[in-house]
Amino acid sequence: MPKSKLQKQETIKSLEDGLKSAKAVVFANFQGLKVSEAEELRRECRKNDIKVVAAKKTLVKRACQEMGLTDVDPKVFSGGVATFMALGDEVSAARIVNNFSKTHEILQVFGGVLEGKFISVAMVKSLANLPSKQELLAKLVGSINAPVSGFVNVLAGNLRGLVGVLNNIAKSKV
Repeated sequence: MPKSKLQKQETIKSLEDGLKSAKAVVFANFQGLKVSEAEELRRECRKNDIKVVAAKKTLVKRACQEMGLTDVDPKVFSGGVATFMALGDEVSAARIVNNFSKTHEILQVFGGVLEGKFISVAMVKSLANLPSKQELLAKLVGSINAPVSGFVNVLAGNLRGLVGVLNNIAKSKV
């Protein structure tokens, strides 16, 4: 049954609110997925603070125009469009959609929005391959800590050598 004008306006409003608050957005077509698979994807998105709105491409186009996202090209969309809006981590939506599309070929990524600009499918996939914010922070801490721990090991090496020499002297005297 077709949506009423009020329902379409609510969908556009929901898309606009999500686009305003999202750090990154991924557009994909998930028509043809089984209900259980679609629910699995939505469940994974809820866990990672990703808002999902499914709408027709004309509604997505209208919401993007009203938000001032003029470089979003609706010609790349086909069929219904699921909009995945990452409210937390910028790469989470791209990572989840990309990983899900590897096991479910029906899910097709159309592109996305990052920092107010449309990004291509290739950019979405490269964004999905980036480490998360927590991983990057852990690597930074490890890089900062490496010279200090290396210095401590060098100083400890001299003490270990001294203890080894003293142990050998003590064994030879016995």
